[in-house]
Amino acid sequence: MHLNKKNIIIFLGPSMSADEASKILDADYRPPIQRGDVTAALQDNPDIIGIIDGVFHQQPAVSHREILNALKKGVKIVGGASMGALRASELDDFGMVGIGYVYNQYKNGFIESDDDVAIVINPINLEQLSDSLVSMEYNFKKMLEEGVISGEEFNRLFKTAKSIFYPKRTYDLVFKNADIDDSKVKEIKKSLDDEGIDIKRQDAVDVIKYIKNMTE
Repeated sequence: MHLNKKNIIIFLGPSMSADEASKILDADYRPPIQRGDVTAALQDNPDIIGIIDGVFHQQPAVSHREILNALKKGVKIVGGASMGALRASELDDFGMVGIGYVYNQYKNGFIESDDDVAIVINPINLEQLSDSLVSMEYNFKKMLEEGVISGEEFNRLFKTAKSIFYPKRTYDLVFKNADIDDSKVKEIKKSLDDEGIDIKRQDAVDVIKYIKNMTE
């Protein structure tokens, strides 16, 4: 069954822009989800709701109850990357589908707090103004596995990143406070430039591709 645009609603940004996402799937892209948005979306009779990004502390977060209510009405709900990953890890036993690395990190208990995915965005253009802890950890682990950094350096970088309040968490601030040798910091920055991954963006792409496959 091929579903048209009005049947698919996806809450997105800043993990990926709606312009980028629309090149993968034609859908009704809406800003990061908050409390009441699923209930409001039901007025448009969606077949599928995708939850990627959402508010955490600025406004009340999307509730479990409204997602469960939508599932009971037969709406398929897919989540990943950020708020979608967190809610999917909590509600997959009730029918919500979780996709991607961040979802699996929550599901398996490797991360538990919303602080791991929370960032600050520009409310006008949804531009990301800080870096997520989950992406930092992913990239630092990759560098550890590849021998770019030592176990001690990984622990220092991750501990420093975790200690910074999420609105101020950036790679530059981590490097400034982690007590890492300047030459090593240059090496780490080069690794990030060459091979660094925004894991939330990658998961967002996977969520959208999954939903696209559902419609074909």
